[in-house]
Amino acid sequence: MLSSPHLPALPALIPGPLAAEEAGVAPATIRKWVQLGHLRAAGKAGRAQLFRLEDVFAAERAARRRSRTA
Repeated sequence: MLSSPHLPALPALIPGPLAAEEAGVAPATIRKWVQLGHLRAAGKAGRAQLFRLEDVFAAERAARRRSRTA
């Protein structure tokens, strides 16, 4: 079934390493943000955590703000 014109498209979910690449950080940084509660996985594919890109960018912006105030 194709997407309905009345329903918004679901956001794409991407694995952690790709999310890290898009945000310009190391994959370990994504894992650390999850560990610290700054980022939450939106799904799973096997053992891999999947993230919404907009959540990753929001976590990156928040980390940048935190580093400026520290």
